[in-house]
Amino acid sequence: MRTKPDAGRGTGRISDHGFLADGRSAALVDRAGTVDWWCPARFDAPAVFGRLLDAAAGHWTIQPDADFRTERGYLDDTLVLRTVFHTGQGSVAVTDALALETGARGHDVGRRSPAVLVRVVEGLAGTVPVRLCYRPRFGYGRVTPYLDGQDGTIRATGGPDTLTLHSSVPLTCDEGEAVGRFVLRAGESERFVLAASGTYAGSGSVPPDTGTAVGAGADGTLATADAALANAVDGWRSWAHLHEYQGRYPEQVRRSALVVQGMTYQRSGAVVAAATTSLPEEPGGDRNYDYRFVWLRDFSLTLQALWRAACPDEAVRQFDWVARAVGRVGDEPVPIMYGVEGERDLTEHRLAWLAGYADSRPVLVGNDAWLQRQTDVLGEILDAAWLMRYYLDPMPPSVRQLLRTLADQAAGAWRLPDAGMWEARDAERHYVASKVQCWTALDRAVRFGARLGDPADVARWAAERDRARDTILERAWNARLGAYAGAFDSDELDASVLIMPLVGFLPATDPRMRSTMDLVERRLSHGGLLRRWSGDPAGFVLCSFWLVGCLALAGETDRASRLFEGLAARTNDLGLFAEQIDPASGEQLGNFPQAFSHIGLIIAAGQLTDAARS
Repeated sequence: MRTKPDAGRGTGRISDHGFLADGRSAALVDRAGTVDWWCPARFDAPAVFGRLLDAAAGHWTIQPDADFRTERGYLDDTLVLRTVFHTGQGSVAVTDALALETGARGHDVGRRSPAVLVRVVEGLAGTVPVRLCYRPRFGYGRVTPYLDGQDGTIRATGGPDTLTLHSSVPLTCDEGEAVGRFVLRAGESERFVLAASGTYAGSGSVPPDTGTAVGAGADGTLATADAALANAVDGWRSWAHLHEYQGRYPEQVRRSALVVQGMTYQRSGAVVAAATTSLPEEPGGDRNYDYRFVWLRDFSLTLQALWRAACPDEAVRQFDWVARAVGRVGDEPVPIMYGVEGERDLTEHRLAWLAGYADSRPVLVGNDAWLQRQTDVLGEILDAAWLMRYYLDPMPPSVRQLLRTLADQAAGAWRLPDAGMWEARDAERHYVASKVQCWTALDRAVRFGARLGDPADVARWAAERDRARDTILERAWNARLGAYAGAFDSDELDASVLIMPLVGFLPATDPRMRSTMDLVERRLSHGGLLRRWSGDPAGFVLCSFWLVGCLALAGETDRASRLFEGLAARTNDLGLFAEQIDPASGEQLGNFPQAFSHIGLIIAAGQLTDAARS
């Protein structure tokens, strides 16, 4: 990419961003060396850099003070990003990382991270002028903090929160920003350490113990940055090396597994749907939701992905988290989503002062989908429990009670309309995918048998399972279309029906299922990307990987492999997926990175591996 120095004009494409993580939150860094997004306290906390959603909402830029082109990549098996800038005068590299707790290795990586962002700039060749602009804005850009600088330290304070920037070069504070210019020659380097405190640091964090106190002048900044970077590299690699995936497409699976791990709030074990809020499904549109929460819908697929990627310990932590978050359930519907520590009230509100990405309003915090009835979650939890059945033996009483209650709910809920897995905000409907997942809940409960219920329970669940199946097969089939529709008695296709063979409701070789797969692909697919429904603005990455899995189950391994490889090639240059991709332009759309998309890749690679072995 070739560009001019950035004067804070606003963010670029969604796919221009790299993803940093520390087990509590995430930061996004664009190709031009700007941190456009960081919520230090946790994934769903207020941003201190929010330029992703508004040019005035804060950023931190380090880049050559001249025209440049860039190349970048992660250090192997890490979420430590290295960007190389080439100019007419020479080259420099910027290495970015969110610090991890010192010495944390393996499964402990990210459990008590210190809320510290580290940036190191190195001269590689020639002599390059470099500019720095540090412009924090608290509360999603609403608060301009007071900046006070002395002895290589800039403190930004607003209310109870403080950011402390330690710099190895002099910076000048002026009207809410700190700026600096310096020159780097080959072999020279400068370091920057940004630490959060107050409510931004949150509980459970520890300061980066690097043997040199943060803020002890330039020498201290150098030592702290070097030690924190080295610790982050070692920490991520120690986690990656615990998991030896044996299957097809190992490079893509390892990268996607690392992304899913980076989107895990390690204190609880919860995996967020995405690292951002309000990135639009369509530029200028209003479907701009906050995805920094945990959906039960994602739960079963997350477990399958972690299992496929040889991460069983993380899968067990996931199930433990859900059991705690859901708690004791009565007759009331199960909440379909939670905060990262199990919070239930996720009331949605607008940040009216933000322009939105590419002028896409509204910008939202919270997500009112938490109030919806989505009956597919019953099947997702019981399917996950069945997947983990060997680890749930003996079954804890709390888990047994939860699963029994969910099976009982599914026995009645399959008859009810709901909002569906795409979270429609108009009217409830009898969505086929929701009915199928209720069938899944009852089917897995019957398979558990005496481990879950007495003979009368199992018989009742089996009877309702069979009634649900017969009703689905009758009312979902549309003879005029020659396919299973997205809702009962509907003429509309929906890619969500592809879960039917994936959960074992029908074999992929069933003639009606085969006809449905063909029609969905013919009418909803463009360039290998599958839209959720007719009129969906872009291809939905997860649905596209569902089609790969269906083709693999149908025995069309070669075609499934070609489709997988075409989809995998649509990541950005760092191997990252958003939620959707525009089939015509190839632009990534929606919140970024999206766990669902990477989970879909991992599961599809496993399904192709199974097909090849069989």
